[in-house]
Amino acid sequence: MAAHLELTGVSIEFPTARGTFKALDNVNLKIAQGEFVSLIGHSGCGKSTVLNIVAGLHQATTGGVVLDGREVNEPGPERAVVFQNHSLLPWLSAFQNVELAVRQVFRGRKSKAEMKEWIEHNLELVHMTHAMHKRPDEISGGMKQRVGIARALAMEPKVLLMDEPFGALDALTRAHLQDSLMEIQKDLNNTVIMITHDVDEAVLLSDRIVMMTNGPAATVGEILQVELERPRNRIALADDPRYNHYRHQVLSFLYEKQRKVEDMDQHRSARSKKDVTAVKAQA
Repeated sequence: MAAHLELTGVSIEFPTARGTFKALDNVNLKIAQGEFVSLIGHSGCGKSTVLNIVAGLHQATTGGVVLDGREVNEPGPERAVVFQNHSLLPWLSAFQNVELAVRQVFRGRKSKAEMKEWIEHNLELVHMTHAMHKRPDEISGGMKQRVGIARALAMEPKVLLMDEPFGALDALTRAHLQDSLMEIQKDLNNTVIMITHDVDEAVLLSDRIVMMTNGPAATVGEILQVELERPRNRIALADDPRYNHYRHQVLSFLYEKQRKVEDMDQHRSARSKKDVTAVKAQA
């Protein structure tokens, strides 16, 4: 069966003052419909670059992305992005921020009454109907992020792209939003790709965890299948040996395997400099 979303041989280079910088090298990934995939890795490993390529915000230098048989080469409403910063328009209410996206996607396809009902439905999904007429400066950080998620969901995207959506939130708010996201994904069965630095978050939410190697020229290092039954309960999972096994595998990749690679690269670099110095001394 063909993949819902497929990245094939994706590499990307950026021009810099010091020459070309290769951020990603030969990234290959197949994602099924309704799958929740987390991207995890050290800072600078190209996680956000992968997300931006899928979103159509960056063009791969080589390789490409195909969604349901069509090549991705520009942004589109079938791929909605939720950023770490909620990016709400401050002069609009929560309702109006969602309405802005809905009007762009459904203009001519839904009546005014249908649009109103749809906006309220998506705000209800994230438990924000009580504050729908408040502006961003009148609500908390967690509530702003809920509105950002509602706005993305209201576009009815095939793929929901999330760039560390809970990274700036306190632990309790983050836990509530993680639970909300699991409920929403269960109901909608949409495909989610989420960037996170949080190992526990990745194991709790994901069907698969894609672990990226360190940059530059970062790529997919390992992919971990998380076979924990849904719905998932964070308290019950805390004592589940499988949960802790998955957690250990991710930590081992990040802090042992990638650390060894980093140390080897530093050793090679130091040896190379020593060789250059020796050659200069002989000259």
